[in-house]
This record gives sequence, C-alpha cells and structure tokens, in this order.
Amino acid sequence: MTFPNTVAAEIRKTATLPATMVALTVAVLGPVAITLINAVGVRAALRSGRPELTAYTSPVEAVFSAVPIGTVGAVVLGVVAVSGEYTANRANIGGGRQITTTLTATPSRLGVLAGKAIAVGLLVAVAALVAIPASLALAGGIIGGDAPPTPDGVLSRSVGAGIYWMLTALTALAVTVFTRNGIAPIIVLVVNSSLVSVSVLLSHLTPLARFLPDLAGMSMFAGDLLAFDEALAPLTGGVVMATWTAGLLALAGAVFRWRDA
Repeated sequence: MTFPNTVAAEIRKTATLPATMVALTVAVLGPVAITLINAVGVRAALRSGRPELTAYTSPVEAVFSAVPIGTVGAVVLGVVAVSGEYTANRANIGGGRQITTTLTATPSRLGVLAGKAIAVGLLVAVAALVAIPASLALAGGIIGGDAPPTPDGVLSRSVGAGIYWMLTALTALAVTVFTRNGIAPIIVLVVNSSLVSVSVLLSHLTPLARFLPDLAGMSMFAGDLLAFDEALAPLTGGVVMATWTAGLLALAGAVFRWRDA
C-alpha cells in the first residue's frame, strides 16, 4: 500500500471510531460552552459598572481562557487512534485485535504511525477551525458594544491555539504507543491539560518550568492570561512544544517499529 493510501485509510479508520465523534464534539462544544459562560459574566460585570469583578473585559480573552477545555477532545482523539488498535474484538468475531489487520495491510510500521499522526492532526485542525471562530463570534455577539477595542494578534493567537491542540493530540498519540492502553494517558493528560497543570504548579518553583511542553505551548495563545512573568514568547513556546512532540513521536516510532505487535 502506498503512503497516500495509508494516510487515507487511517483518516477513514480514525474518523469512524465511535470515540472520535465524542472527542470532536468535546473539542468544539466545550470551548463554545465555556466561552458562553465567560461572555455572559463579562457582559454582566460591564453593564453593572463593576469590571473589576472579572479577570478580563475583552471577548477575545473570554474565548482564549476557554481554549484549554478543547485539549480534552484533542487528547481523547490522539489516544483512541492508537489504543483502538489494541482493543480486543468481541469473542463472537474472533477476539482479535485491529493491529494485526493493520500491519498485514501496511507492513511499514513507520508508515502506519505517520498516517495516524496525519489523520489525528487533520481532524483536530478541523475542530479548531470550527470551535475558535465560532467562540469569537459568540463572545463578540454577547458582549457587543460593551466590549473594549479588539486587541491586536487575534489571528495569530487563534492559529496558536489550533497548533496547541494539534501538538497535544500528537503527544497523546505518542504516549499511547508506549502504553498500548488508553486509560492511563487519558487520565493523566486530561487532568493535566484541563484541571491541574503540573507545569503551571512547577512554574511557581522554578523558571525552568516554562520549557515544559504544555506551559511552553500555552504562550502561543494565552497572552496576559498566562500568569507567569518569565513565560516564553509565542513563537519560542511553539518551537519548544513542537520539539517535545517531535521527540516523543520519534521515540514512539522506534518503539512501534521494533516491539512485537
């Protein structure tokens, strides 16, 4: 099978997984829902004449403060793209695993992994292209004329948020290659990206935490929301996170290539 055919097959396979629709729904509706809540709170504070009640008054910040919830869907998508290969089928259809069929059809293991990475990246990009503009439009519509002037850099921060989701999904994919099971990666990465970030906690102890992948990546979209004086510049943060992701994918490729299926 040629590599373009491998990519097309992995896109079809990943897109038709039951968990994929759940992941994409979370990635799109999660940020939109949180943006709605944020925007309503900002509008109420502005109209009451008490803007100090909110951490920000811009609809743009209402959106980007909701971006981390979208990483939950990105993590799930990256995990299931790999873990689904190792899940045993029902006993009445043989109880085998999909990985056997996949490697029979495409003996090149690195081709399979690359195809999965491309499929996951494209699906997450589609989710970001829907969720972020929709959230910006929603926040702007709710806050309306009460909002301060739109700050510069909205487009670059939007692109940064989408890249952050994609790199997070690819990191989840790489980690799942090591574990072969989706439970641990989902628990650890979802908690870290949406509830309690270990990197953010470490940033209060050492400035070196800014070089950890999630904290570095946040600088691509968080702006002043990133309460860390020594945060990396957006471009630098993106390069650092991409380097971490590339390293993990390279290691995952080596493991996937040489380990027994």
